[in-house]
Amino acid sequence: MSELSLETRRTLTLAATILGSSLAFIDATVVFVALPTLERDLNLGLTGQQWVVLSYSLALASLYLAGGAVGDRYGRLTAFTAGVVGFAAASAIAGAAPNGGALIAARTLQGIAGAFLTTNSLALLRSVYGDQAGRAIGLWTAFTSVATIGGPPAGGALVEWVSWRWIFFLNLPLAVATVVLARLGRCDERTQVRVGRLDIPGAALAALGFGTLTYGLVEGTSKGFGNVWWSFVVAALALAGFVWVERHVEEPMLPLEVFRERNFAFANLETFLVYGAIYAQLIYFQLYLQFIGFSPFEASLVTIPSGALMILLAARFGALADRSGPRLFLATGPAMLAVSILLILLVRSRGDFWIAGTLSVLLAGLSLALFVAPITATALKSAPAEYAGIASGVNSTVSRLGNLLAVALVGLVVSLVFHGRVDAPKADPLATTQKAPALRDASIEGFRAGMLLAAGLALAGATVGALGITNLRRPEPAATEVSAPAAAPVES
Repeated sequence: MSELSLETRRTLTLAATILGSSLAFIDATVVFVALPTLERDLNLGLTGQQWVVLSYSLALASLYLAGGAVGDRYGRLTAFTAGVVGFAAASAIAGAAPNGGALIAARTLQGIAGAFLTTNSLALLRSVYGDQAGRAIGLWTAFTSVATIGGPPAGGALVEWVSWRWIFFLNLPLAVATVVLARLGRCDERTQVRVGRLDIPGAALAALGFGTLTYGLVEGTSKGFGNVWWSFVVAALALAGFVWVERHVEEPMLPLEVFRERNFAFANLETFLVYGAIYAQLIYFQLYLQFIGFSPFEASLVTIPSGALMILLAARFGALADRSGPRLFLATGPAMLAVSILLILLVRSRGDFWIAGTLSVLLAGLSLALFVAPITATALKSAPAEYAGIASGVNSTVSRLGNLLAVALVGLVVSLVFHGRVDAPKADPLATTQKAPALRDASIEGFRAGMLLAAGLALAGATVGALGITNLRRPEPAATEVSAPAAAPVES
């Protein structure tokens, strides 16, 4: 028998976190492809289709903090593995669902497990890689991007030629492989995990607050915010109660003093702003491309160059940020993103896309490669090592809330500008069926106004990166403490 080296165990752990996180990322998007088929087979209706998506997102956003806190208390590997097993079990239930209600319940369970899986995958990388976490997170970003890009086409093939049920059943062997890799690469975290009891009241209030806030942002966009006002009241009360509990409980889930760490506070503020810009640009540009004449398949191909740049460069920029500090990357990346969004304003027809649109796509991909790994690594590394899980949970929650709020606000701007220019109460902006020149011009103007808001968010993020982020480093535990030789025997 011989013991695996530290570097080998790090690599195995990285592979496990990539594969496990890919399960959650793919299932967040691949179900979009299957929605029409699910509606026919399970008689879901429009509301049912929305809840197949919404139930997963709500559970994720509600439990990111709790998932990270559990990992900090009981070990990130344990929480990560439990999340993978839970996700596989929920996937099996989803694949066998006899009706829409059972599928929505299974999707909720997937979201719950996914919250533990994704937050602890990143926290585990922080634990194992220490001050080299930027490069590891870059590799994680690159390879999960491959899965995210390839997931929808693969899911579409399964739905069309096999069965929609296999988009869920396929998770089972992948989950088994993830657990095997994680166990082979296991590391001793005893020097880093927190001790004491889990803060149950804090976890419950955080879940209620973030869950109702997410519900309000998502449903308000389609139903009108006046119809879901109660969700914002509940969210405000729950989050205020959460802050009170965290300030007075003996062992808080989220010690508020962690926000005194400059880079932690500013990295999460920048995450909120820039991820809002990223998702607003991504979603509305896809709608706009189809509005100006691209087919859904053609529009989906536009994201491939950005994904390819992420795959090629994310790990390299993450490693450079490890060595030289993150400030340059966190200022330059969002500024480039803003320029890429402004280039979209030059695209008014399908013919305009091939120059301005192509430049926009390539610049957006380069900006994301510069930004994503360094911002995630900065948010995780700026918190004390024993709070790696909760730091990951905070960053995941902030990014999701940022994109939900930005998508809602940009949609509101698009709608207000559109209806301010035409007297057509029943018309929708960016509808592909629009033929009247006045309606199409109003849609274009609405889209341009929305993209100006998205570019403003990116520029605000760049300003935070330039003025708020520092290159000073928090001391990391020695490698022998981060990953002491724990179990992982193999046959000699």
